[in-house]
Amino acid sequence: MIKVGIVGGTGYTGVELLRMLSGHPHAELVAVTSRKEAGVALADMYPSLRGHVKLMFTDTLAADLTDCDVVFYATPHGVAMKDAPKLMQAGVRLIDLAADFRFQDIAVFEQWYKITHSCPDLVKEAAYGLVELNREAIRKARIVGNPGCYPTTMQLGFYPLLKAGLVDTGQLIADCKSGVSGAGRKAELGYLFTEAADSLKAYGVSGHRHAPETLARLQMMTTEKVGLLFTPHLVPMIRGMHSTLYARLTKKVSDEQLQTLFEQTYQNEPFIDVMPFGSHPETRSTRASNILRLALHRPPETNTVVILVVQDNLVKGAAGQAIQCMNLMFGLPETAGLSHLPVLP
Repeated sequence: MIKVGIVGGTGYTGVELLRMLSGHPHAELVAVTSRKEAGVALADMYPSLRGHVKLMFTDTLAADLTDCDVVFYATPHGVAMKDAPKLMQAGVRLIDLAADFRFQDIAVFEQWYKITHSCPDLVKEAAYGLVELNREAIRKARIVGNPGCYPTTMQLGFYPLLKAGLVDTGQLIADCKSGVSGAGRKAELGYLFTEAADSLKAYGVSGHRHAPETLARLQMMTTEKVGLLFTPHLVPMIRGMHSTLYARLTKKVSDEQLQTLFEQTYQNEPFIDVMPFGSHPETRSTRASNILRLALHRPPETNTVVILVVQDNLVKGAAGQAIQCMNLMFGLPETAGLSHLPVLP
């Protein structure tokens, strides 16, 4: 069994890690830390875990994680980098759900996250954790930087088109919407029920941290310069993400050829569902699962292809994707512990 530790087990991505790892056939939870909840039983904080997780939170500063095989960091940005050298020295693998190891360009990371990176040497060996596009690097990695939720939808949506050289790479547009859980488990005015319910708003229009992350990864897919206009929105639902992507076609291609391109690209991917051309995927069709669904459209008399992408922001957009990486790193079936069907209604 793989001995697993989780740093930051009180947030939404933390409890999703706990939910899925508690039923993982090859993983054993041995330590879950919290800065404020040391000594509290996990099942007392999250009754959904009763009968499945018997651990108590341990103090983050006092916890010895060097006996683990892998440690997940479901923490704010800047935490994992501080512990990484010690864990690497002890032979422990690290999967960070924050941004500490997503960027190979340290200057860009520091510009957008306003913190100094404490272990730039380890960044060089970190693998970007989008399994479908970086499988072999993840398989060999000691450190994985889990992708952001929005970047996951944008990269998987645009990738087949960029790889095939079918679109104007300088004019990519992403109109994305996320449930409020994407902001984390915290009491802030904008995320209170009376503030977020019955309303929809854009945010980060002049610049969002997920834009440079996505742009850097999209640029790796093509030799042409990539331009991306990305606008995120907050929608009044707890979990779920819907990205509407637009790309201008530069070559003559039929709807059938576009559909075949996406189906062939993702035909062996267990967690990507390419729906029939013209479908309208719903966020609820992925709720609590590691599945990402997408569908293609082309409005009449236009040269624009529209890609609709949905996922659960807490699972494929965070915790599920991280477990998918762990499975690869330890030579396990990629689907181990991740075969949950979406929850409906």
